[in-house]
Amino acid sequence: MSDITQLASALASNHPAISIINGRVIDPANQIDQQMDVHLQYGKIIALGDAPDNFIAQQVIDAREQIVCLGLIDLRFRLREPSYETKGTIASETKAAVAGGVTALCCPPDTVPIIDNAAMVKLIRLKAETEGVAKVFTLSALTQQLKGEKLSEMRELKDAGCVGTTNALQPVKSTLVMRRALEYAASHDITVFIQAFDPWLSDGCAHEGAVSTRLGLAGIPVCAETVAIARDLQLIELTGATAHFCQLSSAKAVQLVQQAQEDGLPVTADVTAHHLHLTEMDIGYFDSNCHVIPPLRTQRDQDALRQGLKSGVISSIVSDHQPHSSDAKLAPFAETEAGISGVETLLPLALKMIDDQAMSLSDVIARLTLQPAKTLGLREGTLSIGSDADICIFDPQEYWVVDREKLLSQGKNTPFHSWELKGKVNYTIKSGEMVFSSQ
Repeated sequence: MSDITQLASALASNHPAISIINGRVIDPANQIDQQMDVHLQYGKIIALGDAPDNFIAQQVIDAREQIVCLGLIDLRFRLREPSYETKGTIASETKAAVAGGVTALCCPPDTVPIIDNAAMVKLIRLKAETEGVAKVFTLSALTQQLKGEKLSEMRELKDAGCVGTTNALQPVKSTLVMRRALEYAASHDITVFIQAFDPWLSDGCAHEGAVSTRLGLAGIPVCAETVAIARDLQLIELTGATAHFCQLSSAKAVQLVQQAQEDGLPVTADVTAHHLHLTEMDIGYFDSNCHVIPPLRTQRDQDALRQGLKSGVISSIVSDHQPHSSDAKLAPFAETEAGISGVETLLPLALKMIDDQAMSLSDVIARLTLQPAKTLGLREGTLSIGSDADICIFDPQEYWVVDREKLLSQGKNTPFHSWELKGKVNYTIKSGEMVFSSQ
């Protein structure tokens, strides 16, 4: 058997020819929203509508009354590996991702060791390719060891495969260091992902307001976010850097970003799915599953986040997936670890925006696919012929009840336990390979 024949045989076995028929195909990038068939071969989309001549499908998926869209792209996802395998692994968390329809995810650099050198980038990519079932992209550390002092080798890290840079949840205390970082990033066309918070105003665990006062919890005021955003917007204007603000949580933050966009600054923003549906009131009597950073804020803030998403000021919805071991949420509220296991509820929570905020299904899908791809500068983001066959097939009308014990993630820390949600993933295909099926 020739080498070419062997290669073709291997491709066919790993990526069988698949026809997805009778589904409602939604592709915001190409403004497609209609019933049509999709045909896959060798890991690529080879036809929309009629199958090519001589095409024989090895598998046929009847997607009648289901949505066929690009696999979701999650901008904010912690794998926990390396070093925190008791909370999650690349294997376990990418399985959870594809169960939620996510075929590509972006990992911040605050792993151990920190992603501030090319060797770490290559290690994570190798483990993702050998043990994971979703595409894994990485952000590089903005500063060495995330200490906020000396700049990392951003260009070298970009060449190694990083799709952006960030200091994650660690502050860049010197305005001069932040300016130099933005200048460096701008000179190499690197997007800076900014988690906006003032460290001196953020020594708390809940939104500073009536609820935190009643519960006796140290509060984080809205200005902890807006002071940092205002500073960084000034530096972005000065340096010309492209920036993406992560996890906006307040009405005033939305206003600042909107004004910056209207002024022509190259800035985008995202919001977590849980900030769209939970407020400070959901903390109740110290529910530690609602301990998140940035904190859940007021109903007015939530309304502004929803409106910002609808208007396009906020371009992406993220899960901020942070799986924890069970004991991480068992201490008193202020001593528990922040974060939720959110990837498996990302899609249905996003779909709630259709009814709650009168958004179109196509717009919601764009916030989960096309816009995140643009932010990361990925070729992914479209169902065009020749694109990677990364596809999510879901039933938008199927109800299901969240059961933390049935989550595929190692982390069972969800505030949505027992919620009835609408929208269930039935199939996820990554590069033409079936990586999840609910059947």
